[in-house]
Amino acid sequence: MNQIRFYSIGNASKIAATITNLGAKITELLVPNIKGEVKDVVLGFQTADEWCNQEPYFNAICGRVANRIKNGCFVLEGRTYRLPINDGPNCLHGGVMGFHTKIWDVVEVSPSEITLHYQAGDGEEGFPGMVDVWVTYIITADNKLVIRYKATTNQPTIIALTNHAYFNLAGEGSGRIDDHLLQIHANYYTPFDDTFCPTGEILPVSGTPMDWRKMTRIGDRIKDAYFAHSNGIDNNWCIRTKDEMKQLRHAATLEADGRRMECWTTMPGLQVYTGNYVEPNIGKSGRRYDKQHAICLEAQYWPDSIHHSEFP
Repeated sequence: MNQIRFYSIGNASKIAATITNLGAKITELLVPNIKGEVKDVVLGFQTADEWCNQEPYFNAICGRVANRIKNGCFVLEGRTYRLPINDGPNCLHGGVMGFHTKIWDVVEVSPSEITLHYQAGDGEEGFPGMVDVWVTYIITADNKLVIRYKATTNQPTIIALTNHAYFNLAGEGSGRIDDHLLQIHANYYTPFDDTFCPTGEILPVSGTPMDWRKMTRIGDRIKDAYFAHSNGIDNNWCIRTKDEMKQLRHAATLEADGRRMECWTTMPGLQVYTGNYVEPNIGKSGRRYDKQHAICLEAQYWPDSIHHSEFP
């Protein structure tokens, strides 16, 4: 295996990130609050060995297809493809050895930007076609963390990427995210079945626990019976529908401890996950991690889109 390395990027405003070539993961994200107090706001570990063997999705690029593919199979141009089953009856985040497990090549690095590349072979984890993927992380002068994706293939295939960062704006290791305020700018959502795959319906959020259009304290909503099946929030909101123009949209806002983060994306969906299945373990600062100690805002295509022609 190629050596696991870590690279730092940042700006003059004390915002800095560390990126590793293992899974193109964000291993550290330093952000000051309104008082100027700088904290690391993503969960993670100290050593390369821990990054390899604990919580594999922490802050990683997930692919070839992020989220779930129902029953781990799909049909493309008349041919059936069968994938690894690693989440109930479904394939999750590209399979057992998805992009989050791979050593990526570092193409270019500068003080504020890094580009990584991975080439997936034809048939890797059951998917057709050789795929080249580039991911670029940029920290801008005006305090944005930008993630840009590019992919090419040599034959018809499916691809849907996301970043799976586990955020705690009060600082990693500071405990539960109950006091975080969350707002999701979406009028519709996709309900799921017993296996967490979409039923195919596109329903309005109005009058349901899925309505987060106003800033809401997470702890006031997370124990609602609607979220009990997934032990917390693990749902897809519709940022845009299939018929709406692809453009940069404000998908969500998260606030805690004097830090405010806005999520803007060109993707049509936002999977929000409150770390409901995080294993109790010790993080990079020596503090304990557990369930619902972080929140993921995964901008992506809607889950299982290959099986729903009405989805983007």
